[in-house]
Amino acid sequence: MGLQTPGHVLVVEDEPRLAAVLGDYLAAAGYTHHWVADGNAALPAFHAQRPDLVLLDLMLPGRDGVEICRDLRRIGAVPVIMVTARVEEVDRLLGLEIGADDYVCKPFSPREVVARVGAVLRRHRTASASPLAAPAPVPLRVDEATGRASVRGRELDLTPVEFRLLAVLHGALGRAFSRDQLLGRIYDDRRVVTDRTIDSHVKNLRRKLAEAGGSEDWIKSIYSVGYRMEL
Repeated sequence: MGLQTPGHVLVVEDEPRLAAVLGDYLAAAGYTHHWVADGNAALPAFHAQRPDLVLLDLMLPGRDGVEICRDLRRIGAVPVIMVTARVEEVDRLLGLEIGADDYVCKPFSPREVVARVGAVLRRHRTASASPLAAPAPVPLRVDEATGRASVRGRELDLTPVEFRLLAVLHGALGRAFSRDQLLGRIYDDRRVVTDRTIDSHVKNLRRKLAEAGGSEDWIKSIYSVGYRMEL
C-alpha cells in the first residue's frame, strides 16, 4: 500500500460491530484496512488486497481461522494475529504449529490489538530487513549448553528453574505460552505445583533482568493466557 501509512491490515471478523471498532482504531493509528466477515472470503480478499498483516478470528462462518492461517502460511510469510473468544482454546492454539505470530483473546482492548499489530509488524519487518544491514547488538544471550545467561555481557545469577523458564521464552521470541505450558517445560518431574508458581518465577526473573541492565518489559504478560518475551 502507500508509503504514507504504517501498513494495510486485512480484518477477518464475523461480528460487524467489533470489526467496525477495530477499523476505527486502526485508522486512528494510521493503518488502512479491509474487512471481510466470512471465512470463504478470506483468501480471495488476501490475494486482492495484499495486506501487510491479517487479523484473523478463529470462529468464522464458511471456514475457520485455523484452516485459513495454514493456507496463508503455504502462500507466504504475511504476519497473522489470531483472535478467539474461547479462552479454553488458547492452549490448543498455542500447541498447534499453524504459524500464527500472536494471539488475542476476546474481550480485548482495541488499543491493545493495535499495539500488537504494530509490534508484530515491527518484528516482521526487522526480520525481513536486508542482510547487508549492520546487525543489531544482542542484549540477551542464553547458552543452554552451559546453563548461563547474560545481559549485555553481565551474567545473570539464576536458579535452575529460572534459567529453564528464560530459555523457553527466549527460544521462541514473540510466541505466547500459557502458564500450564511453561510448567510442563520447566518441571520435568511433573511435581504438584499451581500455575501461579510461574507468576512468582516470572517476577523474580524480571527483577534479575532489570538489575543486570535489561528490562522487566522483555517479558510481557498476556491477559488470560500467560507470557511471551520480546527484546
